[in-house]
Amino acid sequence: MAKLVFGMNVSLDGYVDHEKFAPGPVLFRHWIEHVRGLAGSVYGRRMYEVMRYFDEGHPEWTAEVREFAEAWRSQPKWIVSRSLKSVGPNATLVEDDLETAIRRLKAQLVGEISVSGPDLARSLTDLGLIDEYRLYLHPVVLGLGKPFFAGPRPPLRLVASDRMDENVIRLTYVPA
Repeated sequence: MAKLVFGMNVSLDGYVDHEKFAPGPVLFRHWIEHVRGLAGSVYGRRMYEVMRYFDEGHPEWTAEVREFAEAWRSQPKWIVSRSLKSVGPNATLVEDDLETAIRRLKAQLVGEISVSGPDLARSLTDLGLIDEYRLYLHPVVLGLGKPFFAGPRPPLRLVASDRMDENVIRLTYVPA
C-alpha cells in the first residue's frame, strides 16, 4: 500500500510561493532524487499548470533542471480538476469521486505518492487520506500568499526533523 505525502517548500510564516524563494543546490538535488523515487504524484489544477513548465525542455536550463524535468516527466501523475478537459503526457485526469480514485491509487501502488497543492491537500486531509506532511522550512518571511495549510488540520505529531542544507529544515508530521 502506498503512502500519501504532502510536502512543499514553505516560508517561516507558513506560505508557499515558488516565485518568492527557491531551493539552493543541495535541496534541489534532494528534490530531484525525491521525484525519481516516487510511485507517482497527485496534483491540483493550479500546481499542475505550474509544473507543466517541465513538459518541454528549454535551452537556458542547467543540467540539474534538465535532470529534474526528466524525472518529473517519467513519473505517473494524476490531475484533480473539474475544469481541465485534457492533461499532458504520463498524466491521468481525475474529474469525479476524488476519494475513490485516491483510495484506489493507495491500494494499487507501492511506495510514496506525492500530493502537490495546498487546496488539494486540504481536500485529501478532510477525507483522512494524507499519511504524512513535510514542511521544508525556509528562512524567508513573506507576510502573505498561499498558506501551506489551506484549512484546519487534525492534531499532528512530529516524527522527524532534518537539516536539508545550510538554511532549510524539513519537519515531518503525521496525524496524531
